[in-house]
Amino acid sequence: MSALNPVQRLFDWKIRGVRWVEIIGVVCVALMILSVYVAKAAAARESARIGDLQREISANRERVRLLRAEVTRLEQPARLEALSRGIGMAPLDSRRQAGEAALTELAPDPAVRAVAPAPAAPTEPEAGQ
Repeated sequence: MSALNPVQRLFDWKIRGVRWVEIIGVVCVALMILSVYVAKAAAARESARIGDLQREISANRERVRLLRAEVTRLEQPARLEALSRGIGMAPLDSRRQAGEAALTELAPDPAVRAVAPAPAAPTEPEAGQ
């Protein structure tokens, strides 16, 4: 019974008429309420962030869809043919293809080919200038 006596005294100890166990209980309840409030606020922030990300993803999907439609429109063969004819280009005649023997005749003459002069090395300014 002597071992229970100090424990019993610990539970019976009062501060201004209130047992310290009750004070600790009230503090624990207050901490739990505060932690629930903080967790709820964090969840609301994350929920708002998720909503923003979902709206951004939706907008990006719409942009991708519009860009794909634009690429499809720009790559239409009839449109490209009209543009090429507008600048004077036309399809090549299939009979104009060169055979293997004609490749040497089509190669430019090395003597005729103009050799571009090598760029001059930059000169450093003299120390006196």
